[in-house]
Amino acid sequence: MSRPSLASVPTEDSAIDLGPLAGMLGFLFRVGQVEVFDMFFDQLGKLGLKPGEFSVLWVVHLNPGVRQGAVAEKLKIKPAHMAKLVRRFETEGLICRKVPEGDRRGMELRLSEAGDAFVNDHAQDFFDYAKSETDRLSPVEAEQLIALLQKFTGLGGQT
Repeated sequence: MSRPSLASVPTEDSAIDLGPLAGMLGFLFRVGQVEVFDMFFDQLGKLGLKPGEFSVLWVVHLNPGVRQGAVAEKLKIKPAHMAKLVRRFETEGLICRKVPEGDRRGMELRLSEAGDAFVNDHAQDFFDYAKSETDRLSPVEAEQLIALLQKFTGLGGQT
């Protein structure tokens, strides 16, 4: 099988044939994730957080005393990564950890005063940014995509 000459190799992104990749859910999720992360950093890079990190703070904000493992499971964060993230948040003074009396294996999380202030100061920016994630879609398309992703992930209807 011969290789195409350099003159016939497409140079524009739009000219690259993806074949069946363009219809694969995992591939589309990955490319979409990169797009959303790039948008996040363009708009909110000043926070010094990744989208998932703010999500952890938000969930702890809404669920004071929640178990670290429960947050990791719900947000699909590997336990080792979650432990490292929580330690960093604790070092930064954003989260307080507590070993519950009845179960020494668990770890309860609460936001510190600084953590509460951080979430309150930045939640509006975070959720305003989230609205911009769907700017390329009509309102109906955005609603359909979100509903389908909620169904696919099993997170449907939770606010």
